Amino acid sequence: MTVDQATLERLASGKYLLVTTFRRDGREVPTPVWVVRDGDALGIWTVTDSGKVKRTRNRADVLVGECDLRGNPLSEQVPGRAVLLDAAQTQRYRGLVRRKYGLTGWLTVLGSRLRRGTEGSVGIRITLVQP
Repeated sequence: MTVDQATLERLASGKYLLVTTFRRDGREVPTPVWVVRDGDALGIWTVTDSGKVKRTRNRADVLVGECDLRGNPLSEQVPGRAVLLDAAQTQRYRGLVRRKYGLTGWLTVLGSRLRRGTEGSVGIRITLVQP
């Protein structure tokens, strides 16, 4: 069962999302990231070899909540399920990031492509779930 639309909209409309992934031993690793809306889910875009990608491969459950630039929580976290996206879906997330974050988003996506190529980043779709 998914969470209510108001929670989804609130989280998607913020500038930063605190995504907490879990290490194999269960320790939490919170990370502030940019967030976009992907229909009935949230989307983030990150470097392919980042820790959050590795942890998501091992364990799909995550916690998400509003935060500031430094990762200080601004709301309670809610549970979700994370899925790594393929190249075409990741490309769509790059477009969503550029659209939401304007010039800063455009420059960040361009810089990433120049440094790492299109295979150097991946989208992660997060579907919120009721606890």
